[in-house]
Amino acid sequence: MSYLMKGFKCHGPVMCKVAGSLFKAHTLKNMLGINEKQFRISRASSQLSSEKANSYNYIIVGAGSAGCVLANRLTEDPQSTVLLLEAGPKDTLLGSKRLMWKIHMPAALTYNLCDEKYNWYYHTTAQRHMDNRVMYWPRGRVWGGSSSLNAMVYIRGHAEDYNRWSREGALGWDYEHCLPYFKKAQTHELGPDQYRGGDGPLHVSRGKTNHPLHQAFLEAAQQAGYPFTDDMNGYQQEGFGWMDMTIHQGQRWSTASAYLRPAISRPNFSVAEKTLVTKILFQGTKCIGVEYVRNGQRKKVFANNEVILSGGAINSPQLLMLSGIGNADDLKKLGIPVVCHLPGVGRNLQDHLEVYVQQKCTKPITLYSAQKPLSMVRIGLEWLWKFTGEGATAHLESGGFIRSEPGVPHPDIQFHFLPSQVIDHGRVASTMEAYQVHVGPMRSTSVGWLKLKSSDPNDHPIIEPNYLSTERDIWEFRQCVKLTREIFAQKAFEKFRGPEIQPGNHVQSDKEIDAFIRQKADSAYHPSCTCKMGQPSDSAAVVDPQTKVIGVENLRVVDASIMPSVVTGNLNAPTIMIAEKAADIIKGLPSLQEKNVPVYKPKTLETQR
Repeated sequence: MSYLMKGFKCHGPVMCKVAGSLFKAHTLKNMLGINEKQFRISRASSQLSSEKANSYNYIIVGAGSAGCVLANRLTEDPQSTVLLLEAGPKDTLLGSKRLMWKIHMPAALTYNLCDEKYNWYYHTTAQRHMDNRVMYWPRGRVWGGSSSLNAMVYIRGHAEDYNRWSREGALGWDYEHCLPYFKKAQTHELGPDQYRGGDGPLHVSRGKTNHPLHQAFLEAAQQAGYPFTDDMNGYQQEGFGWMDMTIHQGQRWSTASAYLRPAISRPNFSVAEKTLVTKILFQGTKCIGVEYVRNGQRKKVFANNEVILSGGAINSPQLLMLSGIGNADDLKKLGIPVVCHLPGVGRNLQDHLEVYVQQKCTKPITLYSAQKPLSMVRIGLEWLWKFTGEGATAHLESGGFIRSEPGVPHPDIQFHFLPSQVIDHGRVASTMEAYQVHVGPMRSTSVGWLKLKSSDPNDHPIIEPNYLSTERDIWEFRQCVKLTREIFAQKAFEKFRGPEIQPGNHVQSDKEIDAFIRQKADSAYHPSCTCKMGQPSDSAAVVDPQTKVIGVENLRVVDASIMPSVVTGNLNAPTIMIAEKAADIIKGLPSLQEKNVPVYKPKTLETQR
């Protein structure tokens, strides 16, 4: 922690100024006959006025998927002053998106998944149920957070996810109270309807490539007996169809683009980048501000109303624990003074694990040739010039949701199809013409945790997702591989299908499939649920349904960490919804609600499809 004090070392001229100030004060005190008590009162008053000048109504920690939304919505009231603090840099260079093309060009997404400049670059513990592999977890550390790094897939989850949240103690977070906030956030390029929004800041679009392999995938899924759905975020999630994406006019449409930039000129809004918040400040159990480090200097800033943590499923519980909120025994072992014993902090960690099933393609139509140097230059120049072409999509344009077996009430397996081959998170170049599906279970029963490694804010926490620790999860992954192979074997792929690359034809038995999963499954980058929302009577809950941290005052958490359980799909859209809804709660507005919106249910649960 010694580095935190660098900004406070006194050097010659500074010492002279300080000494001079003290001498002047001492002389003034004698001249005016001010007694010691009056002098102390005067100095305290001066300190208080200084703190007031260094205070805001709201301090938001983290300019990610939730923080940018909150900053925009809370500054809509010109009387509310807001300070947004982000550990990473801006997502533009000299105000230009083109100069930061690695973030804003949709096809360039793998660059920042592997770049520590914009990425926390986390790693898990060695996973004992996965051949002791250490898993890589990229998380956004830049304006927009993970919405500036992700694959731009816009999936809301299933209506029953939110009804389940309500049953798990998050009262007021059922589907009829969440759907209006999904709509409020969104402008869908296909226009508004009962499920889509038409005038929100978040632009959502469909893929434009119409690639023959996407067409083949959707046709093969129907040949295998699954329905086509024209909107997996609308009436019917179950089935296969075209995916929604947070891409607008050929550019990534992160929350920095949707929410932060439109608000940045408001006089009641301040934002600081490259600013690491190291501690939440308390008077007793009342939160009064935060301590942060910027340019090597440690400083404090104060909140008149509330501090809101929006650092995500790793950073938010980490900051709570660094500040004395968590399991008291764990905190004491690290010498951290306990503000509130809240054992749920960092527990209940949930994520989606996925595997790539890859097939060689017999025709030169995949993205393999586009990844060669000359093609990349051509694609890059077209995007830089017009924001069009192959650089203007992430290419994950089709996908689907199915049920793993009869009796499952709503989908529990997700597919993303890609007309290319991905190796090691994109850190290794593709080696051949190939296509693949990313497939994985949506509601795994394996639950993990995270804890502090030390009391140093710069140390990454210990992350233990506990992957594949239940027989149910292992069985579901077997199903993922078998059901994917069945789709890839359909007639629609006949003219494209070469040998199976991964798992490979030698992998057939359950035992062989299980070994393949242990060796090759990876995170889908959806960590969540580490500051679970629930009732104060629930010992595992960290925030109440108003997003307030239980047991303390003036402190909230608003991000993916407060999900009671992980949703059926990608997490960016639900996180934005959470922040939209929380903004109304913080403003004291009644929740929006849409009753009796129809949701598809299978005609029978006696069959898997």
